[in-house]
Amino acid sequence: MPVWGDLLVGVAVAVGLVGVVVQVLPGALLVLAAVVVWGVVTGGAVGWTVVAVAVVATAVAQVAKYVLAGRHLQRRGVPGSSIVWGGLLGIVGFFVIPVVGLVVGFLLGVFLAELRRLREPRPAWAATLTALAATGITILVELAGALVATGAWVVGLLAA
Repeated sequence: MPVWGDLLVGVAVAVGLVGVVVQVLPGALLVLAAVVVWGVVTGGAVGWTVVAVAVVATAVAQVAKYVLAGRHLQRRGVPGSSIVWGGLLGIVGFFVIPVVGLVVGFLLGVFLAELRRLREPRPAWAATLTALAATGITILVELAGALVATGAWVVGLLAA
């Protein structure tokens, strides 16, 4: 791949990593797509090995983030319906309040759902913080998978 192609892949990978953290873009998938394009264009043992590592790392991270976050929520007794309400209000908040609307809407949705279920603000707020921690777990696990894919690409870039 020409140098400009490597740079373009690098930019896409960097944008994807930011997307994982900011949660506005499907960051891990963007990283994976960029690395797969690089691997296919580069070809050979190096290119295809990088593709295999990136696909496996991304797939494992995608599954693990839901399993780990689900276990965290289940241990703390937060039902999935509260997360759904948080997600729905997060989507509304994204369009209503610029920049921070997604987070504000998610927190408000979970809090209101838990307040309706528990009837007291303190336990509802504790459940909201648990949901926020579960969201943090998903971000960290997804970032780990994207960083493994990025690391494989960097090693492949140096080896090619």
